[in-house]
Amino acid sequence: MNDFSWALAGFVLLHIGVSATGLRTALVGRIGEGPYRGLFSLASFGLLAWLILGYAKMRADLFDPLNQPLWAPPDWMHWPAVVLALLGIALAVTGVLSPGPTYAGFEARALAKPEPAYGVLRITRHPFLWGVAVWALGHALANGERFALMLFGALGLMAVFGARSIDRKGRERNPEGFARFEDATSNVQFIAITQGRNKLAFGEIGWRGLVGILAALAIAYFHRQLFGVAVLTPP
Repeated sequence: MNDFSWALAGFVLLHIGVSATGLRTALVGRIGEGPYRGLFSLASFGLLAWLILGYAKMRADLFDPLNQPLWAPPDWMHWPAVVLALLGIALAVTGVLSPGPTYAGFEARALAKPEPAYGVLRITRHPFLWGVAVWALGHALANGERFALMLFGALGLMAVFGARSIDRKGRERNPEGFARFEDATSNVQFIAITQGRNKLAFGEIGWRGLVGILAALAIAYFHRQLFGVAVLTPP
């Protein structure tokens, strides 16, 4: 295994094997919520930096087996993959700008509001994580190399399992308040709206959604300069 593989494995293990299990509860009970979050953030950023450096090193080695393709995406899949990736980025950025009951550090404050499901949270209570999952799906469809399926598959699964873990922790912290939030929202996008438990309110999303769209378009436009691959021109 190279640095990329080890860093990716560590990143997944930290977020699924620690944060999403009873080990997190045990650590919080021993050192406290604040210190745990601080150490978790430091470990996450450290592993992310290692992952980025390992990725660059792996991609620069033409003989690394992870650069070998497992399948060849057909040309017609280019635009569906681009659309999914752009939608994912827009949703993730909008979610980051929309603190709510599933946003670390804002749980109690958001649940105390008369209507905790506001803006993009009406669509899904996990906009950032689902944005990452949709972005990862778009990239997995457009890239057939081994490293790509490892990276985007792992990030997508982490996002899906992370949403379930956050819901579980929310129920444990504030069963009554989080149950009220869950009754008005859905994990999967638009389910609560289609079931009549909420409504779509674009006006509430406002500038946050606009920033998300602009961020997605900017990344697409500068994708060649940033990542070496042009996405706004067909293959």
